[in-house]
Amino acid sequence: MAKGHAWLLFALVWLLPFGAAARSDSATVAALRSLGVPFSNNNRLVLLPGGREKFDDMFAAISQARHFVHLEYFNFRNDSIGVALFSLLARKAREGVKVRAVYDGWGNASNSSPLSRGFVDSLRAVGVDARAFDPMRFPWINHAYHRDHRKIVLVDGVICYTGGMNVADYYIHGLPRYGAWRDMHCRIEGDAVTDYQRIFRTMWHEVSGEWLDGPEYYPGHRNDSRPWFAGLRPDTCATAGHKLVGVVDRRPLIDPKIMRRAYVAAIDCADSIVRIVNPYPTLVRCVKHALYRALERGVRVEIMISQKCDINISPDVSAIRMLRLMHRGARIYYYDGGFHHSKTMTVDGTHLTLGSANLNSRSMSYDMEVNAFVFDPSTTAALDRIFEADKRQCVLMTEENFRSVVKKRQRIRGWFFQMFAPFI
Repeated sequence: MAKGHAWLLFALVWLLPFGAAARSDSATVAALRSLGVPFSNNNRLVLLPGGREKFDDMFAAISQARHFVHLEYFNFRNDSIGVALFSLLARKAREGVKVRAVYDGWGNASNSSPLSRGFVDSLRAVGVDARAFDPMRFPWINHAYHRDHRKIVLVDGVICYTGGMNVADYYIHGLPRYGAWRDMHCRIEGDAVTDYQRIFRTMWHEVSGEWLDGPEYYPGHRNDSRPWFAGLRPDTCATAGHKLVGVVDRRPLIDPKIMRRAYVAAIDCADSIVRIVNPYPTLVRCVKHALYRALERGVRVEIMISQKCDINISPDVSAIRMLRLMHRGARIYYYDGGFHHSKTMTVDGTHLTLGSANLNSRSMSYDMEVNAFVFDPSTTAALDRIFEADKRQCVLMTEENFRSVVKKRQRIRGWFFQMFAPFI
């Protein structure tokens, strides 16, 4: 073969994976746009892979707020970090900053350290307008579905924090039963913040009857946001300020299928590899079959699931789901470094999603959820590096060790409770 032809062949072979990744990237964007997902391409995004990283960064941003702070969480624990947060918010309210907070009534009632009515009244007295979404009232079963599971904090309309963490000190200190509590959050700056602000606006109207209108709430991307908010973790990627972000907002009565369709679109467009971390992968039918199709195409599927879990039945059903995926060629990693509560997925090394959605029916069929779909190889590579590092604290499932990792009692429960997977 001529020397020039050899170099051409080498270049084509070397570039082929990148071309395939680019096709999966653009195909996923097109699929999400067809679902009505809003996109913006002028964003910064910083991964916050733990409670210390999240709360240090978020407290620093809130302390510099000039106009408003909006918070939407499934729950706030009335513990050391919760008290510290509300003390900071009360100080900002005294400075004239508008502070509005929404928490889910079910999430608060099921919390081992809930916000009491008296505590909420004391917050309102100092200017922190805290309100419950759909408070628990008799008959309680009426309130079991369509809960607000989102995690959003907005500062002056130019910064957003979102991901998988609520407000609790166990994200920093762990819990005796589980050890370290692993989770993933991020900070976003750019026009994607406006999409999160619109989500909060709708929820705030639901709980208060007030519409948050006016340019002060939707300032758009501000070029001066970096010097304005000092001391935050920088986005060190070469793509900082130019990241393409789509915001997938699941609203039960408006876009009930959008989250599952977004996951299916990303998996169906995958060419080479899908990496998933999720604490409750009981898998709705369409996502499960998207993973089956990916394996049939030769896509490498790696899923990390936690050995320790805070919900009794979910890990047993998940184990059976993971066993079936393993039989089809997926690599299943059981994390044993604590409780891994992260909700992330990377595809082909080029794009990722992170947010509040679990891979179970509650998130995909019932609750209000929000995920960012981020199309940026640099950020995706950073998340993939975390996945690879976490493998060192995992057991790779095989036919030989499955029975030793998943005990007989768990296997029996998993087989039996599969019939209830559409409800958990």
